Amino acid sequence: MHPGPVSSSPGWDGLTTPDGHDLLGRIAALRAAGDAPDLVNQRLRKDGADPELLAAALTVAGLRDRAAPKFGANAPDMLFTQAGLEQASRAHVAELHAARFASCKAVADLGCGLGAESLAFLRAGKRVRAVELDPLTARFAEHNLAVEARGLAAAGGSPEFDVLVGDATVVGAGDADAVFLDPARRTAGHRDTRRLASSDDYSPTLDFAFRAARSAVAGGVKLGPGLDRELIPSDAEAQWVSVDGQVVEMGLWFGEAARAGVGRSATLVSHDDGPLAAPTVHELRAATDAPDAEARELGEYLFEPDGAVIRARLIGLLAKELGAGMLREGIAYLTADRPAHTPFAQAFRVIEELPAREKDLKRALAARGIGRLEIKKRGVDVDPAALRTRMRLKGPHSATLILSRSANRHVALLAERC
Repeated sequence: MHPGPVSSSPGWDGLTTPDGHDLLGRIAALRAAGDAPDLVNQRLRKDGADPELLAAALTVAGLRDRAAPKFGANAPDMLFTQAGLEQASRAHVAELHAARFASCKAVADLGCGLGAESLAFLRAGKRVRAVELDPLTARFAEHNLAVEARGLAAAGGSPEFDVLVGDATVVGAGDADAVFLDPARRTAGHRDTRRLASSDDYSPTLDFAFRAARSAVAGGVKLGPGLDRELIPSDAEAQWVSVDGQVVEMGLWFGEAARAGVGRSATLVSHDDGPLAAPTVHELRAATDAPDAEARELGEYLFEPDGAVIRARLIGLLAKELGAGMLREGIAYLTADRPAHTPFAQAFRVIEELPAREKDLKRALAARGIGRLEIKKRGVDVDPAALRTRMRLKGPHSATLILSRSANRHVALLAERC
């Protein structure tokens, strides 16, 4: 069963009307003056605001605050649903998507949601054909694109876009020479949705998404990072993207959107100067999965690859760059005798190896006066939060404890971040 259009909660349909725009403006003004949400609610109810419209507008006002890291300066003027905001691409990631279509003039965003990608396509100078199955979400997307278009027009641009309500499999890409799809991977709704367990239930289906992407000059499909690798088409470039250490998506790229000789890539987006600042982007790429490095004895340094590197199966390539080996076959920790700086892994200096047996470990941590402990683990069945509680830590020092396996034994490594 595929998610379809859902009925909106009372009041939400009015947010795109003049009354809704006026109410959102009054809420913003009161909040800017320092009024708390409860007081804003009381004042506007007293002034005769429709209760259902007011409830929806107050929800959107709160979502606008949360949207700033994803949508930037335009967030205070945009419309959001809870589910739409949670599922939307971050602006900097959407811009990476848009860059894939540099050779194209028009992009069909089939399943545009609130319009995150369509906004990036507009900013890149593309004509946009946005298609959305849910009517309320489509109206919000049209509003959001209009906000962006006004800014671009004021700067001398000539933005062109259409937002069409309908099933992407029926409406199609029109005359667009590029196609982007973000199949729905959660149940239908505007809030409290849940993840679909099977890729067979995606809407539109993966088969349709792949056909549509292949039929264009350039095509892209955004999917979850945990997609079964057996479903990755052999003619696509598979790109895993992490933002500030969190793997957020896998993109599959076809035609001119795919890069020659690149079958696997891990792209790291880092906001070192804050979520609204321009990010730093690093990428590791290869033609195919990289063979893992050989396992070796524990060295003085340990490296934990970024999740995108692990998902892309490029650990062996990273190991070669670091002059490192695997701590143990099948476990994504690398070890080396020398320090190395890389954006693709967190680096730790191993201070000493502690007893792995819990009773002895507790005694060793107490003897070292460790009161604050970060626990990392791979290849062992341990709940870090529960273990930390059982350790009953006391003392002025802090450290990192790495629990894993080396050769055929469990190891507990006391370490410090490099």
